[in-house]
Amino acid sequence: MEQYIQPFIDGCVEVFRDLCNVEIRPGRVFFVSKDEFETIWDMSGIIGLSGEANGAVAISIKEDTAFKLTNILTGKEYTTVDREVTDMLGEIVNIIAGNVKIVFEKKHRIKISMPSIIKGKSHSIVWPSEKARIICIPFGIFEDQELCLSVAVEQIK
Repeated sequence: MEQYIQPFIDGCVEVFRDLCNVEIRPGRVFFVSKDEFETIWDMSGIIGLSGEANGAVAISIKEDTAFKLTNILTGKEYTTVDREVTDMLGEIVNIIAGNVKIVFEKKHRIKISMPSIIKGKSHSIVWPSEKARIICIPFGIFEDQELCLSVAVEQIK
């Protein structure tokens, strides 16, 4: 399982380091079922995966974290969720999924969708795969904040 999860961890760390100039710290990976999946986040950026593997990748954050990241990327101060804030999250999840796609292309042909953004406190994510378990990878960011990368992928035979 580690060979599938590690590219997502590495891709997430690289994107935040290279794009945002921010170090993030991966936490302990855990699994949840679709029935147990509840989000405590304010926003999620989601990318669908299709081809020889189906599923989705989501990155979920709190508004304060989104504002800080958008401030870093644009040099402007943000206090409300607007188009620039949602675009930032979409771009981050897009780059992470694109980088992971490159890693897996040697074994699986995978296509990624355009990013979608869900916003709203404690929103729900409806995962596209019925069978795949959801892998949650928490990350520490800044001194006192968190984000979560969630992955649900099943290989098509």
